[in-house]
Amino acid sequence: MLSKKIILLGMLIMPVAAFADEVAITTSAESQQQPNLYDLKNGSLQVNYSTSGIDGKPHFSYIKNKVHLSFSGDEIRTAETDLGTVVSVTTTMTVDSGSTSFSVLIPKINLDSTKKSTVKTQGIETKHTFSMIPTFNKGQVDTYKVISLTGKASFVMF
Repeated sequence: MLSKKIILLGMLIMPVAAFADEVAITTSAESQQQPNLYDLKNGSLQVNYSTSGIDGKPHFSYIKNKVHLSFSGDEIRTAETDLGTVVSVTTTMTVDSGSTSFSVLIPKINLDSTKKSTVKTQGIETKHTFSMIPTFNKGQVDTYKVISLTGKASFVMF
């Protein structure tokens, strides 16, 4: 028996004749798997970022030379931009001279059936200067060091 179904395609609604009881539609957005784990490096710098872990929180690992820092949950800041997702953490904090943060640009990636992809992106180390003496808090207070990063993006089950 021929039945009519209504299918919503974007903003277009149209009746469709179907020979089965149900019609399945797969959109290109549904068929594209997004990564949830990024392993990036450049020399002695290694960055690992997962959008969610077994505890449901994001995790960020920063290793540079002999310094190993781990962050999770609210310690990780994210911002969606035209560049991709900017993921930032504070790597050093002082009470009298400022702080240092590290940010990585996470590009949009659609994974294939292997659920893995290579990544080329940028990390940005930002020194935020601050002085207890207000007179010294003039001019540019942030300086940047851009670091090329390469590695893998993948989808894993936590």
